[in-house]
Amino acid sequence: MKITFPHLGNVYIAGKAFLEELGHEVVPPPTCSRRTLEIGIKNSPEMMCLPFKVFIGNYIESIEKGADTILITGSCGPCRFGLYSLMQRDIIRNMGYDVNFIVLDSFKEGFKDFKDNIAKIIGSASLVKFTKSVKLAMKLIKMTDDLTQLSNEVRAYAINKKEVNMIMDKFYEKAVLTYGAKELIDLIKSIEEELRNVKIDKYIKPLKIGIIGEIYTIIEPFVNQEVERKLGELNVLVDKSLTPTKWFDHHVLSYPFGSKYENTKFKLAKPYIEDMVGGHGRETVGSAIYYKNIGYDGVIQILPLNCMPEIVAKSVLKSVARDLNFPIMTLVVDEMTGEAGFNTRLEAFTDLISKRKEGSRIKIG
Repeated sequence: MKITFPHLGNVYIAGKAFLEELGHEVVPPPTCSRRTLEIGIKNSPEMMCLPFKVFIGNYIESIEKGADTILITGSCGPCRFGLYSLMQRDIIRNMGYDVNFIVLDSFKEGFKDFKDNIAKIIGSASLVKFTKSVKLAMKLIKMTDDLTQLSNEVRAYAINKKEVNMIMDKFYEKAVLTYGAKELIDLIKSIEEELRNVKIDKYIKPLKIGIIGEIYTIIEPFVNQEVERKLGELNVLVDKSLTPTKWFDHHVLSYPFGSKYENTKFKLAKPYIEDMVGGHGRETVGSAIYYKNIGYDGVIQILPLNCMPEIVAKSVLKSVARDLNFPIMTLVVDEMTGEAGFNTRLEAFTDLISKRKEGSRIKIG
């Protein structure tokens, strides 16, 4: 089978290498573009959220390149993501495409189905092979996540910030051309070395801003308007509250108890939002408090229009910002989001935080 999957931030890079190690022919989804979104808008229900529409665009573009199987994770709870696979399968088939869907739902949705779908991917129901495969996938995902975070750290201090962007663009171009885990690991190591050789200004004192909100809009650059790069170019050190590594650690490696990192956020959020509201709503609230506690200067919540869990979190964050005297800005993204307005809000927010910090230093002095 020729397998593809949605374009989820850096996951497509590790996912490609992982599936190739298992002997599959992989059709990586093209980098998300305006064409991707237009295809998704045309073929999706109007009121579905932005991630749904981009996914549809990803599938069609991959099918055009020869994909015949689509791999997607499932979900549960009060979030429409749990219905993605059912709705998207019907949409794709109604368009006349004959493709298979492999849906990886969580263990609690039915272990037999989970095991059967894993067997389709790894070619065996062997628990040993499955465990080895998961470890390899986690290693690749963590390496790509760590590389992205390194680029964020270097960019905040770099004298020539465009150089960091050029290095990362080269990585993304070459990553699609690699085959298997070894080639990808070698590429990551070489790019890491290049990033560490970028000239920096040690006297820069970057602002520290956490990115919180719905995981897809946090990790997918096309959807969030390259927010990490834009903030880095404003001398901001960026950290994301959710990454594929953190997600896998909490939902897979630490199952059923959850990771220490995420459980800490649940505890922090409890005074404001005690129950699960679906998606990453509760985590968003806890993340804002977490960043405040570790000395960050502010946070930016990013969510897709009509995302119910994040809308709930947004309303709660007003109280968090007031109670903790902590700057929090919310950015809602959809197919109509304009880059100019987005950039203006980022610049205004960073200016506000800078003046706030300067005022604090003056008072202390």
